[in-house]
This record gives sequence, structure tokens and C-alpha cells, in this order.
Amino acid sequence: MIDPDRLRETLTNARIALLAERNDQGHWTGELSTSALSTATALVALGCVDPVLHRDRVAGACGWLVANQNADGGWGDTVKSFSNISTTLLCWSALSRFGGDDSRDAVTRASHWIRGYVGSLDPAMIAETVKARYGKDRTFSVPILMLCAICGTLGPRGWDQVMQMPHWLAAFPRSWFAALRLPVVSYALPALIAIGCAKSRTTLAKCRLALRDPLWPRLSRLLTSIQPASGGFLEAAPLTSFVTMALVTAGEREHPVVKKGVSFLLDTIRPDGSWPIDTNLATWATTLAVKALAAGKEGMVEDRTLFDGQEMVKRRLLDQQYKERHPFTDAAPGGWAWTDLSGGVPDADDTPGALLALKVLLSGSEDVESRAAAEAGIVWLLDLQNRDGGIPTFCRGWGALPFDRSSPDLTAHTLRAWRTWRGEMPATIQARIDHGTEKGIAFLLREQRRDGSWRPLWFGNQYRRDDEENPTYGTAKVLLALAEIDPASDAVKRGAAWLLAHQNEDGGWGGAKGITPSTIEETALALSALTFLQSTTHPSFHFSETLVRGFEWLDLATEVGTRFEPAPIGFYFAKLWYYERAYPIVWTVEALGRLSLIEGSEEGESAPNLRRHPSKG
Repeated sequence: MIDPDRLRETLTNARIALLAERNDQGHWTGELSTSALSTATALVALGCVDPVLHRDRVAGACGWLVANQNADGGWGDTVKSFSNISTTLLCWSALSRFGGDDSRDAVTRASHWIRGYVGSLDPAMIAETVKARYGKDRTFSVPILMLCAICGTLGPRGWDQVMQMPHWLAAFPRSWFAALRLPVVSYALPALIAIGCAKSRTTLAKCRLALRDPLWPRLSRLLTSIQPASGGFLEAAPLTSFVTMALVTAGEREHPVVKKGVSFLLDTIRPDGSWPIDTNLATWATTLAVKALAAGKEGMVEDRTLFDGQEMVKRRLLDQQYKERHPFTDAAPGGWAWTDLSGGVPDADDTPGALLALKVLLSGSEDVESRAAAEAGIVWLLDLQNRDGGIPTFCRGWGALPFDRSSPDLTAHTLRAWRTWRGEMPATIQARIDHGTEKGIAFLLREQRRDGSWRPLWFGNQYRRDDEENPTYGTAKVLLALAEIDPASDAVKRGAAWLLAHQNEDGGWGGAKGITPSTIEETALALSALTFLQSTTHPSFHFSETLVRGFEWLDLATEVGTRFEPAPIGFYFAKLWYYERAYPIVWTVEALGRLSLIEGSEEGESAPNLRRHPSKG
């Protein structure tokens, strides 16, 4: 059996660790991993704007890249990531132009890695390799090649390898964008404008033409209007850096977007000279923490409430809901973004997360404000649902490119939010929820793979070198939704069977059995989903031994809930890896909290038996 005292001790320790992560304002900020990719793009942007003024920052960033080069000569997106061609090209190019004598060895080692991967340092071969990695999605392939061209690593005719971005399409009404089938994802509009302009002007300059772009005044105003107050597009150093260096290359060094972009980069540099992939995931981390703390039974912590300061957290979440149409994606009011900073964009993972957290924090029947916010959020998600029944991340109808498609994990999260709030909604919205739920379930059933798993959108596993997918995350998230609706369904049984079959021999979970090591994040996610299914007490579910082994691995890996080593399982746009300090803590608390509910019901007639199989001792 799971030792109830051990479970209590580990859960209590993990909760203490999670509560200790709160900032001075009483909510969670988390901490994103530092990024070689962000650091390379930021130093090039600053060096392009003013290499003398920003000499110290550029030198510091170059020093960080040299110190964090992988043993094989390449770079990954994080210090825990495998070398990849995109980040290695960016770091190699940045150091080639701005690194100086101290970077020569690192540049040489990187060139050997690139030659081994590409087969040559020929600019055309490098360009074809980058294009092949991203296919028809130019969101990241064009910016990478642009940076290489700016730094001279694609030779004297480097800009010939940079595809023209149709920046003129941004002049059309925003409502047309989905129909125009832009070659970039919905949130890359600033890069489309800036890089398209840079390529166009560079081409004209080579032809000794000085023609003016009649659309530039309009596009310039649009670019200025969608830049957030912080100066950081999406609060992301890479996107902001690409826009900044493109505008400088286009002869727009004094453009207000450049000035604000530089301010953002200077504000977000870390003490060691590096940059993270994004400023923070504060809203996302806070909603994850609230949901995790709500997963266990009462009395497991000294305070019988979830935690002190709940009203303050609720107030902050209510204040973070968008009350006006978003200038960047043109999203309607009602959604939430991943961050509390101005560069955030409302999306369909943070919005259901906020809705579920608000339900936990609801202050009884008199809490009219929370109910009104929930209604707006639910309608926002209903209006976002695609024709296929699935939920996309940012914009309805943007399904042509990978990171704009409907996805199972977002759809499942949305179904849970709709179901949780349905009883509080007016009859008209209840009817819409029912219809949307029916379509959402149909989408999830179609998306379930033959082996029973689901593929998520924003999370992966770097050890699955063939596809980098993370079916453990996707399957766990979908099971939590479908098990609330119909735990006896064939889809739930097949999904549960997949998780059971892919538990590693050590008792934990990775991205697939045997080929990926167990991580705290994936083990906690799988354990949480299977524990929830076990709690349904349906005869089909007998996971006792699996849960015992999963708990024992998690208990050992976290050192009884006191140590949480994060793994790179998160994706940013275009598969940019990151890890987040909050993830292993919140998901451990949630999993153990659910497990404590089963342990707490052990004396009841229907309680699951968590004893080991006799043959296992």
C-alpha cells in the first residue's frame, strides 16, 4: 500500500514549496528557463541598433553563449536541450559578427557542428535545411535566415536566401487574414511586416532603386499600434529582436517600434547576460497553482482554506481579463493571456485555466463579479470554437499552419471549464455550452490516435527525436476532461490503456515507455489522470499497482516533496523549447492531492484498493 503518512508528508512538503513560490503580491510568477536562442537574437538586435552604446550587453551575452555551448559544438534552446540547427545557426551567426577574439573557438566548433548536420556551410544548403525543418510555415525559417544574412554567415549575397514575406497583406482588414492564408502564424504579424519590409528594401537597394513603398505609412502605423506598452511583442525576446533588427536593416533605426523594442530587451536581460524565451507565465502559473491546491482533501494543510490571500489572487485574475478588443490579434473581450504584462495575448489555454481557478475561488452566491467574468470568458471560448469542433489557440479559422490549428489539449481544457461553470450560466449560454461540448467531444474522438493517445500542441518531449511529441501530456489532459463526461467510454478506456502501457520500468512516465526518461512533470500528469479515473470507481479501472509505483517514483524524485528539477517539456511558437520552474511543483501537488482523496476514502465500501499485487510484494 501507499503509506498514508508518507503521502501526507510528501504532499504537505510539496504544498509548502508551492506556497513559498508566491511573490510579494501573493500570486505566482514562476521562472522560465534562460534561452540561448533568445540571447543570440537579442544581442544581434542590440548590436544592430548601436554596437557602441550596447557594447557591454552584447559582450556579456556573447560570453554567456560561449560558456553554455554544448559539448558537441551546438546549442539547444535551453541549457538542458539537445543541440538543434535553428539555435546553433543563430548563436554561430551572432558570435561570428559580434563575438570577437574570445568567441573564435566557439564559432569554429559551431561551424563543425553545422557542417556535420547540413553537410556543408554552403549558404544555399543551409537555407534549404532551415526551410525543410519548418515546411510551409515561414514564422521562424525566414527570421533565422534573415539574422544569418545580417551577420554575414550566408555570404555576401545572404539576403538572396531570405524568402520575401508578403508584408503588404497586413494592409488588408484583419477579418480577412484567415482567408488570405498568410505564411506565418497569427501572432507573427509584426515579423511579417518588419521582415517583409527589410527584404523588399534590400532587394530594391541591390537594384539601385529608391522606390517608396506606398503601403509603408499604413503598415508603420499598424506596427506601432500593435506594439504593447512594454515594447515586447508577446513579451518574447526572439520576436521583438527579429522585428527590431529587421527595421534597422530597412533603414528605420529611429522608428518608435525600435526604440520601445530596445527598451524591452534592456529591461528583460538577466544578471548573467542572458534572456528567457518569454518574460514570465505569471497568469498561467497562478491558475495552475490554484487548481493544484484545490485537488486535495481538506485538512491536509493547517489552514482549511486553500491558502491565505485567496481574495487577492481572485482580484488579480479578474483584473487580468481583457475588457476590450485586443489590438494585436483582434481578439474579442473576455479572454485571458499567459502573463500579467502588456505583451500578453488572450488564448484558449489560459482562458479555461482562469475560469477553472475562478470557480475554485468563487465567494458564494454574492460573487456577482466572478460570475460575470466567467460568462464573458465562456462566451469568448464558444465564439473561438472552430468548425471542426476543436479549439485553436488565438484566432478562429487560422488552421493552415501547425500552431494555429485546433488541438486536443486546448479543447479538453475548454470542455472542463464549460462543464464546471454550466450550472451558473443563463439558459441561452447553457444551450451553447451543450452544443459546443458535443462538437468538442466529436473532435476529440476523431483526434484520438489508433494507439489510444492524443497529441498536444504546446508541449513536447525532446527525447522523442523522430517527432518531439508528448502524448503523455496530451492523453492525460484529454482524459481529465472526458472522464468527467463519460468515464466508461471506449475513448477513455483506450486512453487510460495507453498511459498504463507507457509507464516506465522505474515507475515514472516520460514521453513514451523505454525511449524517454521519467520526469516529474510527466509522471505527475499521468498519475493525476489515472488517479482521477480510479476515483470514479468504475469496474473497468484497476490502477492500484500503477498508482503505487507512480507515487513511489514521484516521492523519490522530489525527495519527499522538497526538490523539483524541471525538464524541458514546453514549446513556444515554432517549437522553441523551454522549461518552467513552477511546472514540476504544481503538477506534483495536483497529483498527490488527487491521490490523497483516494486514500481518504479507503475506509468506504467503494474505496479503491491501493495494495500491491501479491507477486510484487
